[in-house]
Order: sequence, then C-alpha cells, then structure tokens
Amino acid sequence: MVSVLQNIAVDCANPYELARFWSAVTGRPLGAEARPGDREVEVLLAEGPVLYFNQVPESKVVKNRLHLCLRPQTSRDAEVERLLALGAVFVGDHRNPDGTGWAVLADIEGNEFCVLRSASDRAGASG
Repeated sequence: MVSVLQNIAVDCANPYELARFWSAVTGRPLGAEARPGDREVEVLLAEGPVLYFNQVPESKVVKNRLHLCLRPQTSRDAEVERLLALGAVFVGDHRNPDGTGWAVLADIEGNEFCVLRSASDRAGASG
C-alpha cells in the first residue's frame, strides 16, 4: 500500500490573499467557497494535489525547508519579471551566463520558491 499526496499545505497569516497570489502565479482558480477572511483556502491545480493555505498565529521566521519550483511556459526571465509585478520579492540569483540556473523569489508572505528554465529555454540552450 502507498499514500497519495492530497495537498501541499502552506501556513500563513492571510490564507485568502496568499492563495490569490498563488492563483495568479499558476493561473488556476481558488476553491469555489473561498472568501476574504477564510482561515483555509485552496488553489485548485490542473493536476495533482491542491495548494492549501492555512492560517496560523505565528509568522514565518527562517528559510523554508520545503519549497515549490516553478517551470514557466514562457522564458524563465520573463516569468521572474511577471512574478515580481505580482508582488514577489527577489531573493537570490542562481542564473549562469550560459543560461542555466534558476532564480529564487519569495511570495507576499516571505515563502521562498524557485523559477526554473522553461522548456523553450532548455531547448534553446541545447540547440
């Protein structure tokens, strides 16, 4: 027997606002019952588990031990710019002169995540 991954839970101060941010990042909708002030809000991903945002009283203190890695449909650098415009914060640049690497950003509550190279970025580098 095995277990099935149900959701990816993120503790946060404002589940609705953080879920709205991640809804814009992923282009996926909030759960049908989501309302401002809710203590729990989901983002319904196209495949796999949902992103589940849960209100907790304490704030984030240290670096995430688990984080999301995004592979954009557009170029990595264009996606970084789009996410910064949505309110993300630039944390670290691990992009290399040859086009490899990734960028580390943080969401509106400080949770780090990576933006990887897109399929077209990777294809362009190998061609």
